[in-house]
Amino acid sequence: MPQQDRSKVTVEAILTATAHILTQFGYDRATTNRIAELAGVSIGSLYQYFPSKEALVTSLAEHHVNTMMEIIESNLKDQFNAPIEVVLHKLVKACIAAHALDPMLHKVLNEQVPRINNTNAEERVTALLRAYLELHRDQIQPQNLDLTVLILGRTVEALTHTAVIERPELLSDGQLEQEITNLLLSYLVKKT
Repeated sequence: MPQQDRSKVTVEAILTATAHILTQFGYDRATTNRIAELAGVSIGSLYQYFPSKEALVTSLAEHHVNTMMEIIESNLKDQFNAPIEVVLHKLVKACIAAHALDPMLHKVLNEQVPRINNTNAEERVTALLRAYLELHRDQIQPQNLDLTVLILGRTVEALTHTAVIERPELLSDGQLEQEITNLLLSYLVKKT
């Protein structure tokens, strides 16, 4: 990746153009020529930084996922001593906010882009959830933490993704995030 300011600006323009082309035309119709033209750079300049369309889209996907993860991690980083109810609600809220960053780009990357290189986002969320649950193991019902983390992570991802992409009207009053939190709590917390 570039070190000089001018190069960083060029790469940013290429990534921005790629996001626009992907959301406008889809992955199959996104070409490096079209991206270079929109970015205002020569095709040679584009290839100087990204040797292929796949490399370009992979870089964009990594950037998008990292931005999403920063939102989630910043909301959860100081919560290891907070009650489960608070942490789950913050997790759901952060996931909704992360998915709402650029929902159309997120949709294209998830639905149209072939799995070129997996990012480590899933592992980062898994590590956060597992570490938190390990500290609060005495308060939770399930005992298999790997399975529990999988269920929690996939449930939050599926519901927040669906809401942001397909049913954004459900996000206006906070009721959906509360319902998701309640669902997770009913699964996770020991009954008294």
